[in-house]
Amino acid sequence: MQILRRKLLQGSSFTQVLQGVGRCGYCSKIFIDAGQPTPASHPQECRKADDAHLINEGELTPGITSEEYVSRRKRLLELLPENCLAIIASAPVKMMTEVVPYTFRQDADYLYITGCQQPGGIAVLGHEFGLCMFMPESHPHDVIWQGQIAGVDTALDTFQAEKAYPMSKLKEILPGMIGRSSKLLHNVKTATSTYMDLEAFRNAASSGQVQDLSVCTDELRWVKSPAELKLLRESASIACQALLQTMLHSKTYPYESMLSAKVEYECKMRGAQRMAFNPVVGGGPNASIIHYSRNDQKVKDGDLVLMDIGCEFHGYLSDLTRTWPPCGFFSAAQRELYDLILETNKECVELCRPGTSIQEIHHYSTEKLCHGLKELGILKGKRNIYQSYHQLNPTNIGHYLGMDVHDCHSLGSDRPLKPGVVITIEPGVYIPSFFDGPERFRGIGIRIEDEVLITETGYEVLTGSLPKEVKHIEALLNNFCHGMMNAERAKTKR
Repeated sequence: MQILRRKLLQGSSFTQVLQGVGRCGYCSKIFIDAGQPTPASHPQECRKADDAHLINEGELTPGITSEEYVSRRKRLLELLPENCLAIIASAPVKMMTEVVPYTFRQDADYLYITGCQQPGGIAVLGHEFGLCMFMPESHPHDVIWQGQIAGVDTALDTFQAEKAYPMSKLKEILPGMIGRSSKLLHNVKTATSTYMDLEAFRNAASSGQVQDLSVCTDELRWVKSPAELKLLRESASIACQALLQTMLHSKTYPYESMLSAKVEYECKMRGAQRMAFNPVVGGGPNASIIHYSRNDQKVKDGDLVLMDIGCEFHGYLSDLTRTWPPCGFFSAAQRELYDLILETNKECVELCRPGTSIQEIHHYSTEKLCHGLKELGILKGKRNIYQSYHQLNPTNIGHYLGMDVHDCHSLGSDRPLKPGVVITIEPGVYIPSFFDGPERFRGIGIRIEDEVLITETGYEVLTGSLPKEVKHIEALLNNFCHGMMNAERAKTKR
């Protein structure tokens, strides 16, 4: 074996490969398995400086420190009325079949408050005791099949709860907490019979003491912290890079299913844990279906393809859309419509600043698009013009973005924007094939969506690295394909 090793090392190329292999330090120290990454389970000596997948010392989840989670809980308690109790259940496990679960995603409110990424827990917050976590109990059979889960010790040591109990104690302890409270707030989205069937909860509900907690948590989550903005920027960057690679891929592989697979692959290879939603890949007339998700058609030569995609990076989401012709050139009709949508996109982005609202930007976009579509002969007459317009674009100009795609849903779009809020700007037009209007525009769907961070002085476009100008898109597609053809010719000559 030693002789073989010496012979292998004589080759300079093999020696270089060995020199390029990084070294990791390993430790035999036993650590508590928290059911999710921790600094102990992912030690610093194994972490490269540019590796965004692992967790830093002091962080409870990647990018967010334990101190920030504690601060969130304190701020939530400040919003709660005196003698009020907040109950937040984790997301349930959803099953695809009897034995096959869907990939688990934690409820945003539960994750925001606790930092716990596993199912089966219930968090309770109150002025009297702070954070109390009821944790699922581990059974040997479950450990064999699913691995270790976080329990009471982890809730106290890792998640820094003031109190923690096994779930079997909930029926014994929670009724007393509810009985001493004059008001209850709970997460309606993940409400579970585990606590809702308790007599104390039913009595409070029947007397009108129970309300939805989202009015408080949405308020907290609306303005993002610097740490959250760093994760949102990275999520946007990953999605932009992934969609750019997919655009370059589209001329050679003009199939909706392949483009969907390509963008998901590129996102995950860059560190995303999952897609934010099933990618919308609408070729030709499918682009006029706003939430088209079949992704099973070939994009015909000369047609546009609309891709609305987003990914999740450690709990924070991206959401962006581009529309382009895989063949490399916009037709005259496509270009006319595209220019209108692009101009609307850019003008609406310019309106993003503290004090304005999504609703105000939406009204501007409606007026802009109505006027433009009328000039193109798509909308006609003065009567019912807005009704006709809404048939071609029934969507809002944008929404809040964060831990959910449509973040902070209880907050209205008429709320004045503040620095630290992230929104989308996504004008579009969706003309079905059966549209009673100029034939050359039938079956065209176009949307251009960007993520915009509201800053102290105006805005920052988080998705600005992804081309959207016609000349840039056409040059990108054709230069790339030209380069690919030259590379293929060079291979053939060899």
